[in-house]
Amino acid sequence: MDWLAAPESWWARLVMERGIAAVYVVAFLCAALQFRGLMGSHGMTPVPRFLSHRPFRSTPSVFHMFYSDRFFATVCWAGVAISAAMVLGLADAVPLWAAMALWLALWTAYLSIVNVGQVWYSFGWESLLLEAGFLTIFLGNDETAPPVLVLWLAAWLLFRVEFGAGMIKLRGDRCWRDLTCLYYHHETQPMPGPLSWFFHRMPKPLHRIEVAGNHVAQLIVPFGLFFPQPVATVAAIVIVVTQLWLVASGNFAWLNWVTIILAFSAIDDGFVATALGAAPPPEHPDALPTWFAVAVIAYTALVAVLSWRPARNLVSHRQRMNSTFDPFHLVNAYGAFGSVSKVRREVVFEGTVNTHIDGHTEWREYGFRGKPGDVARTPRQWSPYHLRLDWLMWFAALSPSYADPWIGRFCQGLLTNATDIVKLLRDNPFPDEPPTYVRAVLYRYRFTTARELIQEHAWWHREPIGEYLAPVGINELRRLVP
Repeated sequence: MDWLAAPESWWARLVMERGIAAVYVVAFLCAALQFRGLMGSHGMTPVPRFLSHRPFRSTPSVFHMFYSDRFFATVCWAGVAISAAMVLGLADAVPLWAAMALWLALWTAYLSIVNVGQVWYSFGWESLLLEAGFLTIFLGNDETAPPVLVLWLAAWLLFRVEFGAGMIKLRGDRCWRDLTCLYYHHETQPMPGPLSWFFHRMPKPLHRIEVAGNHVAQLIVPFGLFFPQPVATVAAIVIVVTQLWLVASGNFAWLNWVTIILAFSAIDDGFVATALGAAPPPEHPDALPTWFAVAVIAYTALVAVLSWRPARNLVSHRQRMNSTFDPFHLVNAYGAFGSVSKVRREVVFEGTVNTHIDGHTEWREYGFRGKPGDVARTPRQWSPYHLRLDWLMWFAALSPSYADPWIGRFCQGLLTNATDIVKLLRDNPFPDEPPTYVRAVLYRYRFTTARELIQEHAWWHREPIGEYLAPVGINELRRLVP
């Protein structure tokens, strides 16, 4: 079936396969290093408890068959190993059917993690990685030319990511329409990076240009992906540049990186070779084996059917943001930051060894790895790695209801110095013995001015707003937390 083959897209496939494999490495590593405190058997939202009232049909996962923390860790580290091997070219060193089986194994393992991940895995980039990962199964390897239908499906996925994000903004907060949202967003985003202070302090006219450029990149440019070359390449390059701008301005896990990887589906091989000074691709077949072509056509038909609801969602006045319409996350709806916080609030946890709480109680502050805390600490670059607890703390500051599923067990972990929970933090002020009480205080944070930064050597200024969580001891928590 020669018409299905796109031998001119060899570089596109190489970048997409190796790129998705690299993101898998990070995703599995995040799970391996964080799951015990978040959702292990003794974590904040234990997987066994979750599975006890969730049927397989709603949350397909290998952990329905068997769960233990050791087995979960084995799945995670196996995912790291296999995806790292794929980055190094394993898919091209094995037969086509074996390469497809390896990609399917990675997708199945990560789907199993996401579907038991609960609130910690409720972000749009989980569905994006799963959808892109399933698509990668059908990209083939060096035994065959890249299938043109799969490249079109990659462009369709990229279109939904970009256009969905643009539409959710256009329909959302008024500041997106009057071009003022970036007066605030660099400061109030979930986890600012080392350059976020500088982005925030740009002149306001440049912020308005940023928003206008974002609208062009997300609402107009994506249509160019479906035009003939070189228009498609130009559109993809614009998307890559805007995504790199987002990478520099904040921490959004692997959302931007997967989007960049998908953009290569529309970039012409000749441009890649010229831009990178790369050698021409090696000779490889310019047709698809019949069985593989049939599989590609079947997958394309499946995506076409499943695309109905996400496509309708794009034009709906009740557009859903970052939603999946099937438990396998095969075709999803995307979008981010339809509304923007104008003020940054942070929840600061503190503990004390005092046995009596009064106005003279000495409270010591816990430090988180990524979220703002110590005003003098420079914001860190973490993406594509994802600090799940730190992100959930941002939501908790918006509303205590976001923390209801886990805050009790989090406090219990602090009050007992539970290793798996405490190691999610950067600083534990009670390394030798746990505190007798913990509490949480709500602060308002803002970036310092240039003068304040120079004089006070502080990136943030903060003022207490009030009590977020009253002091609580371990005995009280044991009565309240099951």
